[in-house]
Amino acid sequence: MRLTALSAILTAALAATASLPALAEAPKVVVSIKPIHSLVASVMHGVGEPTLLVRGGASPHSYTMKPSDAKALSAADLVVWVGPELEGFLEKPLQANAPKATRLTLMDLKSLTLLQAREGGAWEPHDHGHEHHGHDGHDHKDHAQDDQDHGDHDELNSHVWLDPANARAIVTATADALAAKDPADAEAYRTNADRTLQALDALDAELKATLAPLKDKPFVVFHDAYQYFEARYDLSAVGSITVSPDRRPSAKRLSAIRAKIAGLNAACVFSEPQFEPTLVRTVVEGTKAKTGVLDPEGADLPEGESLYPTLMRNLAASLRGCLGA
Repeated sequence: MRLTALSAILTAALAATASLPALAEAPKVVVSIKPIHSLVASVMHGVGEPTLLVRGGASPHSYTMKPSDAKALSAADLVVWVGPELEGFLEKPLQANAPKATRLTLMDLKSLTLLQAREGGAWEPHDHGHEHHGHDGHDHKDHAQDDQDHGDHDELNSHVWLDPANARAIVTATADALAAKDPADAEAYRTNADRTLQALDALDAELKATLAPLKDKPFVVFHDAYQYFEARYDLSAVGSITVSPDRRPSAKRLSAIRAKIAGLNAACVFSEPQFEPTLVRTVVEGTKAKTGVLDPEGADLPEGESLYPTLMRNLAASLRGCLGA
């Protein structure tokens, strides 16, 4: 009798469970690089976890897709990436492995400030290329020209996340894309986005105060990755050692950089953790410049929500430490 009663109770419980509506699954989101993944993870907090492709200290400039990456792409509902100018390795896999996934290409966002990549080894101080969709007094262009500029990314600097104003635009666009994919959790995405935007505003104010003493201190970077950070905080980078991390600079370029360091008494030359620092030692040899390390992508940081603010604070700390403020 007892077994019969227990069996009846279990059968009834299973039937009741089967009749309940299935819980909606969070969208499967794939993100290319760590700083963008951090912002997306903040928007998805409590709902789901995005998948990161370029992990650890790997660089998107030289990344090779793994079978696990292809599998993640094939299951993706949404892919968030900067664009082909940064993650060239993703162009063909997006077509082959994720043809039905929604693609959020950040370089196409009209709400972003975009800067042109700088040419040559030595720049004029405060040369931040040509700006589009300006914030805080930056130049605005008409919409027809905006469309033209956003259609041609070849000459644009793609390290857009290094301006917190751009990070705000990325967070808002991500929340919109997720809400469209997952209306049931739209309120959660909006709430998370609002919280993240407030944190970004506080971070921006903190960085402005931290970096204010560095305004007129010239320095040289490894490659032109920091232009958005420089423009936002009025910093004085005067040149880069190489145009792209995967290209060795010419002797002429190295000579121009050395002359710039000597002529402007540049205080510091920065390498990056993913790349061989030999070139940095070459250009500072015989000068008074010190060397430091800047990490634009969080190579040595654990992935997750806290990566973005930590990355930005680390950049400010490295600049202050090497430039002597």
